[in-house]
Amino acid sequence: MKHDKNSCPGKERYLSGKRILPKPISKDTDIVTLIDNMDAYNGGRLRAACQLLKDRYSQDDVTVGLSLAGALTPAGLGPSAIIPLMNHGYVDWIVATGANMYHDLHFAFNLPMYRGSHTVDDTDLRDKGVTRIYDILFDYEDVLMETDRILRRIMLRPEFQKEMGTREFYHHLGKVLDDHEKKNGLGEVSILAAAYRNGIPVFTSSPGDSTIGMNVAGLELLAEAAGLADKFRLKINPSIDVNDSTAIILNAKNYEKGKTGVILVGGGSPKNFMLQTEPQIQEVLMIPEVGQDYDINITDARPDTGGLSGAPPSEAASWGKIDPTKLDETVTAYLDVTVAVPLMVAYVCRAAKPKKLKRLYDRGEELHQKLIKSYLENNKEVEELKKLMAGLLA
Repeated sequence: MKHDKNSCPGKERYLSGKRILPKPISKDTDIVTLIDNMDAYNGGRLRAACQLLKDRYSQDDVTVGLSLAGALTPAGLGPSAIIPLMNHGYVDWIVATGANMYHDLHFAFNLPMYRGSHTVDDTDLRDKGVTRIYDILFDYEDVLMETDRILRRIMLRPEFQKEMGTREFYHHLGKVLDDHEKKNGLGEVSILAAAYRNGIPVFTSSPGDSTIGMNVAGLELLAEAAGLADKFRLKINPSIDVNDSTAIILNAKNYEKGKTGVILVGGGSPKNFMLQTEPQIQEVLMIPEVGQDYDINITDARPDTGGLSGAPPSEAASWGKIDPTKLDETVTAYLDVTVAVPLMVAYVCRAAKPKKLKRLYDRGEELHQKLIKSYLENNKEVEELKKLMAGLLA
């Protein structure tokens, strides 16, 4: 049966895409041409992600959040890709696992990690004092234990002796790491040092779930045993981070009348923490909002198991995390992030001009006050909650 345009109205809409007829790859093919010629499957999704970065995330009024889950810093993605993306102005705030930020320290401290094999004998590795992350190998004593020793001494400094969120903690730590980078002469190798220089706030949603958090707990235990609990005052308060991260999105959307986009590398807690800023605005603080404008997911997790790591933007829209009217400007690429992220960064650095840094860390108190103001003005339950709070806590 022959179908023409008259008998099948709307047919041309399905056939309006670019014809699949890519140019042959040659010695002269550059990264932009290579990716722009990826037509289908996850190659096509990678192309769509790169083009979304170039066309939408490149706009000055777009505030970009980057989440990092999985063992990315041990694999060297900090120096190779994340820091160049930060310096290019395509990262305004970060949520990362504590493990990623812990392993970021090795690079700043000039403690080496090595290419290896995933087929080695782990029992023999333990016997020899070698630690493995898949095919990455490093010395237990000279890297892990030495990192802990340096970190503990850093956390005893006066600027750490207070209650704070991970945003402030990482800023102080980044300043120290920036000094270590300069001392070691290796160039820009630490994400936290780059965040300090660029005024980029960094958050960890589960600060106790990493060796950084373990060392904070260890020092607290030691201070208690030594009768110095009143001297060691470092406390990580996750509630501070919830409000500070939410303030970033509220300011971008409601005060600056701009747009927001996320680059979700892997899934897990960082992905949720970055996206929960919208439900915090809408559901908890009851401030009118509609969700993130742009969304790029790079993940190897499946959606059909029900886990958040594989959940697509359309599911996030049901929570108010993504603007449901903007789902055509979201991309999910089911790819190994160690392959996809370097390609994306190479593409955007070549195809798009650098953006001016927003330096949101420097504006922390301003954004916090805006959050309070909007909360008090929009939440109809505020007065009732205040009375209830005063009565119960009197």
